Amino acid sequence: MNSEAELFPTSPNNTRLDLYLGDCVAGLANIPEKSVDLVVTSPPYNLGIKYSKYKDQRTPEEYLTWSCEWAEAVKRVLKDDGALFLNVAGSPKQPYMPHELILRLRDIFILQNTLHWIKSISVKTPDVPHLSAGHFKPINSKRYITDCHEYLFHLTKTGDNALDRLAVGVPYTYKSNIARWGHTDGKDKRCRGNNWFVPYQTIKSRKGERPHPATFPIELAENCIKLHNTEASQTTMLDPFLGIGHSASAAVQQNVEHFIGFEIDEEYLNVACERLATQPIKEI
Repeated sequence: MNSEAELFPTSPNNTRLDLYLGDCVAGLANIPEKSVDLVVTSPPYNLGIKYSKYKDQRTPEEYLTWSCEWAEAVKRVLKDDGALFLNVAGSPKQPYMPHELILRLRDIFILQNTLHWIKSISVKTPDVPHLSAGHFKPINSKRYITDCHEYLFHLTKTGDNALDRLAVGVPYTYKSNIARWGHTDGKDKRCRGNNWFVPYQTIKSRKGERPHPATFPIELAENCIKLHNTEASQTTMLDPFLGIGHSASAAVQQNVEHFIGFEIDEEYLNVACERLATQPIKEI
């Protein structure tokens, strides 16, 4: 590691945390090649989101070029059997952006799975005719439907990574299916599928509890760790766009051995450090 980087190390729950203030592309150049098992991240979406410091309004080509730059840096540090879980979203006015991004990245990574993070859903059940669960940001429009989902792309170097699907599995609703189907192996767990309903936790004050305009639930990152199929206590995990540290919190909760994060916004990083009970040591 570059000794001149601003480092926030600690070891809660036996997890070593190395959190850096600075640009991830520059920081990743100091990470040893093929030393990271898992990357879980959510970069800016280029949708004009109002961050504290970063200007989320590049031209489409500038954004895609920059995305390839950081993706190449991630690929260099990722082990051959490592994985990148990439959370991105479009908008009603810019629906193609996630697809344009993943098409541009196909020269760097192989898209092994496409997951859908469902933030809010309305369903019918035998007991409840209309059940609405989760949270969403309503839009006032005569043209567009409220967007209640984001993408989670599972990217690998070979497209052949083994996964632990049952680590994020769900129990059977009708238990008779456990004995009926041979693939259950007698276990009350089935594959969750690629639609993950992971709602935000209810908060009283966004400014005080979640002061970041585009963070994701800790549970979402935890599911990625479980699905990746490596022993957490022997895993090195990375987030190049740390924000307020939800991926780091997931790493701690899952007993990941080593977590590395980069964040360009000191305000967000300070929030992450407070959440993780860390203290800064030095600055660039």
